[in-house]
Amino acid sequence: MATEPSAAASQRAVENLAAKLRRRQVVGSRETALETVLVLRQVVSKARFSNIDQLVEIIRSVGRKLVEAQPKEYTVGNTVRKVLHHIREEYHTASQGTTAPPTSKPTFSIAKFVSQGQPRKQATPQKISHEARGTLKENNPDDPDAFARTLKPVLMEAIQDVFDELETVYDNISKNAKDHIHSDEIILTIGKSNTVAAFLKSAAPYRKYTVIVAETAPSYSGHEMAELLSSAGISTVLVPDSSIYALMSRINKVILGAHAILANGGMFAITGSLLAATAARAHSTPVVVCAGQFKLTPQWNLYHEYGALDFGDPSSVLGFEEGDLVDKVDVLNPFYDYVRPEMIDAYVTNDGDHPPSSVYRLIKEAYDDEDYEL
Repeated sequence: MATEPSAAASQRAVENLAAKLRRRQVVGSRETALETVLVLRQVVSKARFSNIDQLVEIIRSVGRKLVEAQPKEYTVGNTVRKVLHHIREEYHTASQGTTAPPTSKPTFSIAKFVSQGQPRKQATPQKISHEARGTLKENNPDDPDAFARTLKPVLMEAIQDVFDELETVYDNISKNAKDHIHSDEIILTIGKSNTVAAFLKSAAPYRKYTVIVAETAPSYSGHEMAELLSSAGISTVLVPDSSIYALMSRINKVILGAHAILANGGMFAITGSLLAATAARAHSTPVVVCAGQFKLTPQWNLYHEYGALDFGDPSSVLGFEEGDLVDKVDVLNPFYDYVRPEMIDAYVTNDGDHPPSSVYRLIKEAYDDEDYEL
């Protein structure tokens, strides 16, 4: 009976986060991912399970509930997949300690590489103590909680690793910024992105450059971005979106943020990103996207012209006071643009730089195939 209040508490935490996601009270991909990890950590710490399949189903059910609350916030599902991947790795490491003879060395082939991706590095078995190895037993009728008791410490450690990766994502993306930005360059960016801001600010002590920020109507988040960069001592110019194409011939590099990176190498990004990427392609200007690997999502955008069909209030584009005009036009105000992979030159992530063609391999390494559909 002692576990019932704790189970109810974790259930309340899931419901609270789902309600916040539904109302858009949690804003930003990283903040959403951090909240998801904290809830999953609480769920795992309070869960009762006697085998790994029960634990996976518990986490999946939580993931489904959170994803249904806000389907357009892809980092929720990505974080759940990442946690499941880490949990399986820890379980396999622990169970290898209880099995008898080691299996023969696996053989690698081109066919297996194409179907399964790059072989994953085996997790080091030091995390499981010798005592734990001897007692890891699933579906123990004498002590149903023994499996959970033995495995939970390393599972909490694995979830903490995911949390730490999210905490340090800005620093890890920004550490090589000075290699991408050169002196006297003119750089264009769109709207406000914390990742791009951290990237640009980390290069400021080493390089002297100018950033042109498009104001990104109708949200005008570019104003906040311009203030952020200017306060860091970076030469910043704020321009209207209509000037992007005219200025592109003077731009050396376009640096964008991403809302989600899709399996084909394309991305959903703030409205205006497609405009900037199209102008950059016409002028052969490189487009660099700064994004953490937690934004990698095994999704495709095959049918929709607008990113994820997620629209904002049209009155912010054309107010109802324009009565005569409102009746004659359809107003679309998408939150995100879909930028095709051929318009992007490189992704700068917390695990190095990658071309769009390598995204599928990164997804293979980050998530398990069975978790693509939660």
